[in-house]
Amino acid sequence: MSDAQVKDLPKQDEKLQSEVTGFSSQQLKHVEPVEKVVLPSKEDLQGERNHLNLLHGVEGFDSSKLQATETKEKTILPSSEVLSQEKQHFDHLQGVEKFDSSSLKTTETQEKVLLPTQEDVQQEKQHVNLLTGVESFQTTNLKPTQTQEKHVLPSPQEIEQEKGQVELRSGIENFDSKALKQTETQVKNQLPTKEVIEQEKNA
Repeated sequence: MSDAQVKDLPKQDEKLQSEVTGFSSQQLKHVEPVEKVVLPSKEDLQGERNHLNLLHGVEGFDSSKLQATETKEKTILPSSEVLSQEKQHFDHLQGVEKFDSSSLKTTETQEKVLLPTQEDVQQEKQHVNLLTGVESFQTTNLKPTQTQEKHVLPSPQEIEQEKGQVELRSGIENFDSKALKQTETQVKNQLPTKEVIEQEKNA
């Protein structure tokens, strides 16, 4: 091997190389191998025995014990309905094959052109005139215009209503509850009259 090939080889780890070269086989422990034989179960033995009996029965079978038999072929005839349908189909095919085209009469095809009604012509004319007017419209005929914004002022009645709303809102917001006087609520129980008591008793 050349020096170039030796340089191309991958370098091994020096620590791993020293452990491999300095390894002593005397450090290994002695182990005795133990052979384990797995015995088949009862089901496995029975299955193997049945398989062998089947093979022996097939190999030792005596074909001379078989009895000769005759095969009978049964032909199923079609029913009357099937025969009738088959006959109609056959007659139809015969009629198509033997058809005499010379017995046909010569006919001429007439093409009918439906003309539009007067209403359709008038609508089409209006549509064409409209398109022509839009396409040939000259914007130079337009006059310049100016937009005027008009502000509508409120009437005196609306001003008075708005003023009243503002004063009412201001009065509610600035209301001083300290100006209220303290009052006591008296609960009056109205007793029934003598007549009402009598009516209640009689009822």
